[in-house]
Amino acid sequence: MTGAWRVWIIVWCWAVVAFGALLAAGAIPGIDAPARALFILFSGDPATADVYAHPAVRFGLGLQGALTIGWGLTMLALVRTPSIGVSQWRALSVALFAWFVIDSAISISTGFWLNAISNTGLLVAYLIPVLASGVLKRA
Repeated sequence: MTGAWRVWIIVWCWAVVAFGALLAAGAIPGIDAPARALFILFSGDPATADVYAHPAVRFGLGLQGALTIGWGLTMLALVRTPSIGVSQWRALSVALFAWFVIDSAISISTGFWLNAISNTGLLVAYLIPVLASGVLKRA
């Protein structure tokens, strides 16, 4: 992948890292306001602010943030490798699709359906440069 599509996917990876940082910050009182607002938005119920304050929820959110940061940085390392081939792009795409299906199913089944919409946006933002650049085609 080269040119504008490469820049797009690198920016996409950094956006995933930034979102992970937002989630991780949600575990820390005093800097948790953006994560708390997102939590309430996705639940559609302001009463979830009470649930959000529970230490186990903060712990889970912090871990989710750390995992998201790691996921974004791992993808960034791979997509910045000059020799990334078709099989690696396919593996990344399968991994992203697996995340999308599982995360979206959980989001919908637990009443956080707005998260499934944001997941769709993230998936589409990934697929645009991947499909447009042709990196998934056999050599």
